[in-house]
Amino acid sequence: MQNNTDKLRWGILGAAHIARKNWKAIHHTGNGTVVAVASRDLEKSRRFIAEGQAEAPMDAVPRALGSYEELIADPNVDAVYVPLPTGLRKEWVLRAAAAGKHIVCEKPCAVSAPDLQEMLEACRRQRVQFLDGVMFMHSQRLPRIRAVLDDGASVGEIHRITSSFNFCATPEFFTGNIRAQSENEPHGCLGDLGWYCIRFALWARRWQLPRQATGRFLSQFTAPGSRTPVATEFSGELLFDGGVSSGFYCSFLTANEQCAMISGTKGFLRLSDFVVPVQGVESVFEVNQTAHTARSVEMQWQRIAVPEHSHNHPTAQETNLFRNFANQVRTGELNESWLDMAWQTQCVMEACFRSAQENSRPVEL
Repeated sequence: MQNNTDKLRWGILGAAHIARKNWKAIHHTGNGTVVAVASRDLEKSRRFIAEGQAEAPMDAVPRALGSYEELIADPNVDAVYVPLPTGLRKEWVLRAAAAGKHIVCEKPCAVSAPDLQEMLEACRRQRVQFLDGVMFMHSQRLPRIRAVLDDGASVGEIHRITSSFNFCATPEFFTGNIRAQSENEPHGCLGDLGWYCIRFALWARRWQLPRQATGRFLSQFTAPGSRTPVATEFSGELLFDGGVSSGFYCSFLTANEQCAMISGTKGFLRLSDFVVPVQGVESVFEVNQTAHTARSVEMQWQRIAVPEHSHNHPTAQETNLFRNFANQVRTGELNESWLDMAWQTQCVMEACFRSAQENSRPVEL
């Protein structure tokens, strides 16, 4: 960005489906614009841009590039969005950092914690900002939830956090989608969906790492041509100091669900859509306090709504992510907490994965 009035100039590295949503998000930010899209197929880049311009036109038509190298070398690109498969992310994050590009990276960020450590160290060394693409972290609902958790009366002392994030994949998913291929996405549903569950628990615990993690493969699938299976159903359990625990379930085999609950000594807080709000023009959560006596059950239930559109709007959480990122870049300072969040989530995910590989042996963190 050349001065404080310039928009952050984005390049999209690949033409993945999620990139279409984030094209619109960048369009709505007011402080960013897409200037280039790269694919290994030039015609695919051109089609992606044409479709994006038809739905959410950028100030100028972005350049279509036929290689990732061209985008990394482009001096007119300030930041790159990396929706490439997990198996490819390390190489292109390292190249982007070396070229001085700021980076929003899809999740899971890396194949392994050592790989992510190398990626983050490169970003620090080059003074470029890194952020993983967890949209709900930029929701306007999250600060309101924090205020309720901190008031001391609504939930009280937290003892249990549970979450579930699932979708029921089609048969075609398992034969053609990269998320079913271990070479591209070795963590399967744990990386694709469990990352969000782990992130929510870490956020609720104010980034206190669990002392122990266990995981279990409930089902696995080996795609044609893959050497190893991927998790298609996974359950995990995290134990924190102070008697706090968190359990999660993620799956490619069960109906759409994205529920989370925080239970405490005085009540519980529940979200039916913790990953992506589904209400349309607001995001909501519930606070419940129930008192049982010998003669009755008394319930105090509160529905709290925050004005926030679900998709494709200036208030949507994906827009906030890219807007917040551009604002951070404008400061000239690195937001180290964003790097730490990605690192902690990766470490906990890998502990759960390693436990599952070892017949659910508890893994210490």
